[in-house]
Amino acid sequence: MPTPAPLDAGIRGLCPRCGAKTLFSGPIRFADRCAACGLDIAGFNVGDGPAAFLTLVIGAIVAAAAIMLELAVSPPWWVHALLWPPVTLGLILGWLRVAKGALLALEYRNAAREGRIADR
Repeated sequence: MPTPAPLDAGIRGLCPRCGAKTLFSGPIRFADRCAACGLDIAGFNVGDGPAAFLTLVIGAIVAAAAIMLELAVSPPWWVHALLWPPVTLGLILGWLRVAKGALLALEYRNAAREGRIADR
């Protein structure tokens, strides 16, 4: 079976090597190892990259939406205070699994490892 596309791996939780649905062991927690092919998933480190990327992108989208709402209807300030924090948090948490899975699949595809200084 060909390796899945990174976005497909993130959306469906597919192992980047064999395509089995074994990438996650929880809602956003990676499994330690693929049960089908034995890929050491714990050896990859996506870090905070997906959360930071999502915060920036979704933050820009939500800020634009808040400005458009303000210019269109001019609601009281408390409408913004009640509306946008849960929308932002929901979008970030909803897309976090996809972003983490896609980044791990890209790390696997590109054989990305931590930087090392070569011995001279």
